[in-house]
Amino acid sequence: MDAMMPVGGTVVLLRDRQAGGFETLLIRRPDHGSFAGGWVFPGGVVDDADAALALDGSDEQEIAALAAMRECEEEVGIRPADLVTLSCWVPPAEAPKRVRTWFFLAPAPSGDLTLAVDEVVEARWLTPSKALQLHAADNLRLFPPTWVTLQAFVQATSAADALAAASVPELYATHIIAGGVLVWGGDAEHPEGGEGHHRLATAALPWNYQRD
Repeated sequence: MDAMMPVGGTVVLLRDRQAGGFETLLIRRPDHGSFAGGWVFPGGVVDDADAALALDGSDEQEIAALAAMRECEEEVGIRPADLVTLSCWVPPAEAPKRVRTWFFLAPAPSGDLTLAVDEVVEARWLTPSKALQLHAADNLRLFPPTWVTLQAFVQATSAADALAAASVPELYATHIIAGGVLVWGGDAEHPEGGEGHHRLATAALPWNYQRD
């Protein structure tokens, strides 16, 4: 991995619903800056405070987890614990701002949300299926890492089920090919090579995810 690329941490908060299934917290960014107008999971870039709190010998993943917890508390007023590493996302070369971001899962702590007015316009608890339906209808702007993460949990029946599924963190080194298609490791058109499909077509709604 590129040691010079900034590193960030994002936390996917999970809570069970009384009606069954589970939901996760999505926040809408302001219409400027990174992910302008998009709905994302709470998170941000590692800063000096995170590095200072890290134990001797902490690796990048552990420091990113500290950033994810801090940013979540700053952005929505609750601090998660017991983070489980889900994935690591490397943006494509074309991205205007490149941050290697670790995604973590965590049970949602109790307490009311307190939104950071300069970073969060609104917040919603949604099931993965509902969030994807809203996106497909052009009523919720998602970016590919958020979309793919939600898609992975459509079949999960509870927060515990989703947490249990995150056994081996996955690397998503994003590469863009023609037609607004993003490909990842295992896809035949990815620079790392592959023989099948691992891609997301984003040129038109609804997006189409293929994975062999």
